[in-house]
Amino acid sequence: MVIRRAEPADAEAVAAVHVRSWQAAYPGLMPQAHLDGLTPAMRLPVWERLLGESSPPGTEVLVTEADGSVAGFASLGPGRDDDVDPAEVAEISAIYLMPEAWGAGVGGRLMAAALDRLAAAGYEQAVLWVVDGNARARRFYERGGWRPDGAVQRDESDGFPLTEIRYRRALGP
Repeated sequence: MVIRRAEPADAEAVAAVHVRSWQAAYPGLMPQAHLDGLTPAMRLPVWERLLGESSPPGTEVLVTEADGSVAGFASLGPGRDDDVDPAEVAEISAIYLMPEAWGAGVGGRLMAAALDRLAAAGYEQAVLWVVDGNARARRFYERGGWRPDGAVQRDESDGFPLTEIRYRRALGP
């Protein structure tokens, strides 16, 4: 397994991971019609932009490869919430794996690499948002030392309401 910085040529593979992971992780948490309608081609323009020259300052996307194929990705950068100092608090804005990689330790290694990058960049803490009902993801984060910090948000950006809980953890030793 290799973990490396994503390149523009990875956009198609990252879009595929994004869609497949949502379709496997979110039944019952998002409308099934929404999940069924997702395609990598729909996500591709976003990933082309994020992995290209117009990526937001200070952001980075890591990919993990297994057998020469992208099996997962993590997107990280400065904290985006109004109540955090983006010079001290980073955010893992996405971490997704192909469902076949779940439970094999790939996610833990990818998260560790992301946290190492953030600590090396001088951040003191990291946050991430997780869908409230996503018990599998919440267990994964809690095993890694993440804890809910009390912040909750309602996200309706996809046309339906989702309640998300913010998790936080310290970086460094």
